Amino acid sequence: MTQAIFESNIKSLKLLGRGKVRDIYAVDADKLLIVTSDRLSAFDVILPTPIPSKGKVLTQMANFWFDRLAYILPNQLTGIDPESVVLPSEREQVRGRGLVVKRLKPLPIEAVVRGYLIGSGWKDYQDTGAVCGIKLPAGLKLAAKLPAPIFTPASKAEQGDHDENISYEQAQADCGAALAEALQGTGKNGAELVTQTRDAAIALYSAAADYATTRGIIIADTKFEFGIDAAGTLHLIDEALTPDSSRFWPADSYQEGKNPPSYDKQFVRDHLETLTWNKTAPGPALPAEVIARTRDKYVEAYEALTGLRLVD
Repeated sequence: MTQAIFESNIKSLKLLGRGKVRDIYAVDADKLLIVTSDRLSAFDVILPTPIPSKGKVLTQMANFWFDRLAYILPNQLTGIDPESVVLPSEREQVRGRGLVVKRLKPLPIEAVVRGYLIGSGWKDYQDTGAVCGIKLPAGLKLAAKLPAPIFTPASKAEQGDHDENISYEQAQADCGAALAEALQGTGKNGAELVTQTRDAAIALYSAAADYATTRGIIIADTKFEFGIDAAGTLHLIDEALTPDSSRFWPADSYQEGKNPPSYDKQFVRDHLETLTWNKTAPGPALPAEVIARTRDKYVEAYEALTGLRLVD
């Protein structure tokens, strides 16, 4: 197991920004280097304690899905070895956790797909009989499988804030406003782009969920991000179907009406809920046992889903 990386430090390239987990560097006018750190966020707060190998799990799992689902939609990958764009002394920082990707214009929404009734969707359903305005049959139980996957977009919050569910129409308006200049001359508009996004997100989720069942895993829901190139062509970007962006449940312990155990960072959330903390930065440090068990959960999810051993 390699040493955890809380922040990468690539001096040979210009740092463009740091997200909750990923550090982004400029390679050239057309390409970016994304380094997935071992940072972990919970309740939209970056915790001070990294989880060793987490960034490698996320990168290698996303690569697995990018490759498997490429027939549905183009993605951000360039195929360029990340070690080739940094100095020899910096290669260890990107090994197994770096990606050289296309520079694309991101959509200003999160593309959330739900296949099961859980989390905020369950709370919404109890109050309204719907999830994000989408009416569902009466009498559904906690963790019930939905009649069909549903697309429930969310706004992209600034770091430290919470994403908020938005209507389909609001997503269309937001994309139209944010991408008006980028879409000029492409013959496309924001409303059409969100329709394409919805259809692509549901297709990606459905294909992944079908595959995951063959590995004994239920993908309850997931969050995708998309971007467009100069021609307005939609691409899958950021990450895909990882424990950070999805709920994975072991199929052998799933039972409708109960909150299933999870492969994601729910173990960390459960620990944090036992603490006196107002869920604002800075977050509390994690004890060694929580770090070790969380790492094991991430690795277990990767190896169970892909059938591969983690390259660590």
